[in-house]
Amino acid sequence: MFRKLLVANRGEIACRVMRTARRLGIRTAAVFSDADAGALHVRCADEALRIGPAPARESYLSIGAVVEAARACGADAIHPGYGFLSENAAFAEACAAAGISFVGPPPAAIRAMGDKAASKALMEKAGVPVVPGYHGAAQDDETLAAAAARIGYPVLVKASAGGGGRGMRLVRESGALAEALASARREAASSFGDDRLLVERYVDRPRHVEVQVFADSHGGCIHLFERDCTLQRRHQKVVEEAPAPGMTAARRAAMGEAAVRAARSVGYAGAGTVEFVMGRDGSFFFMEMNTRLQVEHPVTEMVTGLDLVEWQLRVAAGEALPLRQEQVALSGHAFEARIYAEDPQRDFLPAAGRLARLDLPEPRPWLRVDAGLEAGDSVAIDYDAMIAKLVVHGPDRASALRRLHGALSGLRIGGATTNLDFLRRVAGDPAFAEAGDELDTGFIARRRDLLVPAAAPPGDAALAFAALAALGNADGEGPRDPWAATDGWRLNAPARRLLEFVDDGSSRHAVQATPVAARGGWCLGLPGGELEAAPMPGSDGRRARIMLGGRVLEASMTRIGDALEVDDGVRVVRLALAPGLGAPGGDEDGEGRFVAPMPGKILAVRVAAGERVARGQVLAVLEAMKMEHSVLAPSAGTIGEVRYRAGDQVDEGAELLVFIRDRQGSPAT
Repeated sequence: MFRKLLVANRGEIACRVMRTARRLGIRTAAVFSDADAGALHVRCADEALRIGPAPARESYLSIGAVVEAARACGADAIHPGYGFLSENAAFAEACAAAGISFVGPPPAAIRAMGDKAASKALMEKAGVPVVPGYHGAAQDDETLAAAAARIGYPVLVKASAGGGGRGMRLVRESGALAEALASARREAASSFGDDRLLVERYVDRPRHVEVQVFADSHGGCIHLFERDCTLQRRHQKVVEEAPAPGMTAARRAAMGEAAVRAARSVGYAGAGTVEFVMGRDGSFFFMEMNTRLQVEHPVTEMVTGLDLVEWQLRVAAGEALPLRQEQVALSGHAFEARIYAEDPQRDFLPAAGRLARLDLPEPRPWLRVDAGLEAGDSVAIDYDAMIAKLVVHGPDRASALRRLHGALSGLRIGGATTNLDFLRRVAGDPAFAEAGDELDTGFIARRRDLLVPAAAPPGDAALAFAALAALGNADGEGPRDPWAATDGWRLNAPARRLLEFVDDGSSRHAVQATPVAARGGWCLGLPGGELEAAPMPGSDGRRARIMLGGRVLEASMTRIGDALEVDDGVRVVRLALAPGLGAPGGDEDGEGRFVAPMPGKILAVRVAAGERVARGQVLAVLEAMKMEHSVLAPSAGTIGEVRYRAGDQVDEGAELLVFIRDRQGSPAT
């Protein structure tokens, strides 16, 4: 076994690999960029080495810097995690040339499966069913357009060297193909350094099912059953489970055997995942093979009781697989929810920010949290926006789903916009619990109104928590001494207070508060009427308990600057005291300013000042947190001013351009 392992990654996967290495008695070394000098994975390692500035291409994607770091610290093995260099054959070869073991498959297998087009041809030869499509070398638009017409719309444009939804575009009609090809090429080049594309038939309402395979260098190759990764947004997974619901024993065996054939066909060794798209009739087709550990590997570990990182290390050290196929047992059901700093209300755009609060549940035999951040850490704009993965296990799917919902309801995050409310709704969705015909990759899009409802005004409870906090007695201390107060107390009349709060949408909400001295609380004028509110014992400044209208309520409270976040386990509401009375004015002239939703780089500006544009037209393209985001015209109008050029770096909130809508159009946003 290895003496020292360098983990060539960051975040939760680096921390997770280090936990297993530590259990096996292997010393660990971390690498970090300037943006990660104080990161959790650095704190978890036995030692850490700087490898470059914040941009991934100059640090985590620099083969020379990573290999030199391994040499410098005396590591005899490198674990690449996932993403970054994990599926880079040149990196695996550089490790071998330096006399360092690469914890992953042989370079030839990485190359064979890394080229999505070539891998499809290999799979056909191996007898693995593949989706009809074009995987050829010619990459001009005319060839790809002809292929799409031959295959028949809708089609998927995919990055040949990619994965994780990057460089992927769904095209439903020929008129949208050119823009999709240009956008996919840019994103593929940015993410993978390779802009080649392939075109495939789009399987309508499919499920995404993948099979975990493991092989050693002694000829052993088995599968560890399947995972269902159907719940996706922006072509990226968000909730995964194992095993796949509704899977028959015969289909499980067929998919497992196909996955093993795929791995054997390229001389595979180590952990890999063969991904299939499954039709509504149960037919399945090879999509791609990920030649690394997957983000969702914990659900497989939960239902098999195995440590896949330990298996990776043992196989890389030359050992045979610990078990034969018939010795691997499937037990119960597991779910994984990916907790991201992202805004579901804005099409799941990644978000950045400091985590003022991160209260994760305590690990239990049936509950696990893989986190890459702690309270006080910041979500870096240069990398993936994942905060943590919450993983639960139960004897069956229903019990596991109940545990997932309960754990998400108890989790608290403050300071950054996250998908936590969205995940709670998914876990509590009856259609997801049923896992019937409704379950396919379009599940989230079809149920968006339920899973990502339009922003609603804060309810009576949230306003009551905020009001008591503003009045200074939401912490259980009771009413303050009136003689020491400067809040308008009067001798012969109640000292009414008018509080005005502003929510995230800049809407204002007035609450009138009148003290009820006899009962130690306040009478609050709330949207639902007048209710008595008073603090209850058990509040501690982070968790508040109040009596509101005869009901005891509990919520977490996190101060973020001048604002207060209230989380009752169902919804997070952020409220700030308004600086003064009155509402902000509207824009009568129809002029709007488009602002950057996050820090990033302007990839393209498609319009000029004075240009007329149509509703839905692409005005600019922004790259941020490894994704492309198009700025679209909300209505017909005219460009008043363009304030940035392609190549410019912009901060969140930067005004990109001024848009003047037509009088009959909808307001610019």
